[in-house]
Amino acid sequence: MSKATIGLSVTHRRYVPYSHAHYAGNLVDGAYVLGLFGDVATEVCIQADGDEGLFASYSDVQFLQPLRAGDVVEVTATITRVGNRSRELDFSASVVCRGRPEVSASAAEVLAEPLVITRATGTVVVPVG
Repeated sequence: MSKATIGLSVTHRRYVPYSHAHYAGNLVDGAYVLGLFGDVATEVCIQADGDEGLFASYSDVQFLQPLRAGDVVEVTATITRVGNRSRELDFSASVVCRGRPEVSASAAEVLAEPLVITRATGTVVVPVG
């Protein structure tokens, strides 16, 4: 029996290692965040439907601020619509800690306010059950 309800939300946090920097300024590509959205969507499906589900599509993706190596990023998925097999999810990614390489190689700080870097809307599908 499905427990999929509007408002069900899952959050993950992850440190972004320097090995993921691809561009000058230790920038990390947007695909990294989309991969994290896939991970958090999987847990939403498991909690709601007891199945990993499948990601069907994104209807909107907005890259608002950069993600950098050395950041700690928090990603959240929230169910906003429940169909027979589909669930629409709103995603957000925020930097909660940021590396400070200008201070020292290992310096970092907790941000006073999380910095929203990416928002998206997507659809997952789960087996009928």
